[in-house]
Amino acid sequence: MSMMKELSFFLGMQVKQSKDGIFLSQSKYCKEILKKFEMESCKEASTPMPSSCYMDVDVVGKEVDQTKYRALIGSLLYLTASRPNIMFGVCLCARFQANPKESHLKGVS
Repeated sequence: MSMMKELSFFLGMQVKQSKDGIFLSQSKYCKEILKKFEMESCKEASTPMPSSCYMDVDVVGKEVDQTKYRALIGSLLYLTASRPNIMFGVCLCARFQANPKESHLKGVS
């Protein structure tokens, strides 16, 4: 049997072990998502989407690529493993995967 090193990454989560405890982070995964969807220059928000936000079917809006929108939603759903505070906003935007418009994409980004 071989000696294994200390665990540092597991399923996209960074693992930091110290005498104070074990800490999990997905900051590297977040940066990869931003780079993959060309959103590195997006404005940062200190709080998630408010629960009073209203998002509805946009009949007249400009359509966006469904595949890209679904991939973005899927990536964000995986991120909720360590960030449950974004669950409301991600699930709200996931409702519009069948026919996403620019207004829905702005809600995701």
